[in-house]
Amino acid sequence: MSETVAAAIRDAAQRLEATSDTARLDAELLMAHVLGTDRSSMLLRSMADPAPGGYTELVERRAAHEPIAYLTGVQEFYGRDFRVSPDVLIPRGDSETLIEAALEFAPKARRVLDLGTGSGALLITTLLEIEGATGIGIDASVGALEVARANAQTLGLIGAQARFRERDWHKEGWADDLGQFELIICNPPYVESGAKLDPDVQEHEPHAALFAGEEGLDDYRVIIPQLGKLLSPDGVAIFEIGASQGEAVTSIAREAGFETQLRRDLANRARALILT
Repeated sequence: MSETVAAAIRDAAQRLEATSDTARLDAELLMAHVLGTDRSSMLLRSMADPAPGGYTELVERRAAHEPIAYLTGVQEFYGRDFRVSPDVLIPRGDSETLIEAALEFAPKARRVLDLGTGSGALLITTLLEIEGATGIGIDASVGALEVARANAQTLGLIGAQARFRERDWHKEGWADDLGQFELIICNPPYVESGAKLDPDVQEHEPHAALFAGEEGLDDYRVIIPQLGKLLSPDGVAIFEIGASQGEAVTSIAREAGFETQLRRDLANRARALILT
């Protein structure tokens, strides 16, 4: 008799205990992915079915610390599913703090710029939440831009609603033809170059989107002084920051002539800095 879905999940959860704090959940999500269904439907209807082929391979990849989102190709953000790949950082719930700040400080923004758009999660979510807004997402990674464009199309943003361009803010002239924006959002690299991260992140997520010099501040120092030409009068810029970086990034912003406000995530950690 072939192994059932329930038995395969049980065995997989045991295999993943050394890798993941959510071993059972990981095992269930991978099984639902292989079955082509959602987790709730699987738990209700499929547990007695024969286990499908291909599941063990995914479990072994997860045991080697490959993130669940890369294995399934999908990550939920602000109630929507986004395609992800190793070309982009996996959107985190902490980053939803930026969306809440955008809706608070720029609820009527007409033009939105997302610096370092990655999967497009921040830009696309903002455009879907602010009626009538259009936006541009820039990234230095061609692979990331392909993912962002696919997400915009899947989630119903077409044509000029969301455009994506290959740009590098370290290069002269990168912003010359972008125009001005009522809202700029940015989740830049902000991890210290010597930081030790979880293997899921360190070994699999794109380092160019993570690390920003010894203090993790290099990209803030490049971007923030250039905001003046990109922000419209009364425009707002919102940056994701590391939990211990509030004071340092505030100092950079104030040196560039901005006032700042801080917003915390659900764990009460400093997460978003609003520049006006």
